[in-house]
Amino acid sequence: MKPLKYYVATSVDGFIAQADGSFGGFATEGDSIADYIDSLSQFDTVLMGRKTYDVGLKEGKTNPYPMLKSYVFSRTMATSPDPQVTLVSDQASQVVKQLKAELGSAIYLCGGATLAAQLFTEGLIDELILKINPFVMGQGIPLFATVIPQTQLTLIGSKIYANGVAWLRYEV
Repeated sequence: MKPLKYYVATSVDGFIAQADGSFGGFATEGDSIADYIDSLSQFDTVLMGRKTYDVGLKEGKTNPYPMLKSYVFSRTMATSPDPQVTLVSDQASQVVKQLKAELGSAIYLCGGATLAAQLFTEGLIDELILKINPFVMGQGIPLFATVIPQTQLTLIGSKIYANGVAWLRYEV
């Protein structure tokens, strides 16, 4: 079964984006970014919530991960703006279960605090990979949009970068 990895940048206080969806304060260059780009080779599929997808869409990127099979989860989008991006409007858990059952590499959940909370609560996330950036945001979009069950995690990897970013990898 393919593992689903929630791989996301966060502030020290647990926010993955500003309230408006922007990413001010997060590292945009350095070894942590180079390692992130290299790490994408472990995935063959990417899952995005609507707000995460909208960030690239506003810049004209209809398929921000063209090297991966892309899925956008949204109850409000009528159609996908890109033929290579599959739109999922309902039964998110069933779709994810089907993707996990396919042969291939890992699945990258790159954002969507609401989607992440749903998939975590349903036990579908296998790893949580946090790129903790050295700043406090104060408010914004949290790592999980709703209450999730308390869960013990097992640290399976870590790295500290010169720019202060801490990379922590947990098994769920």
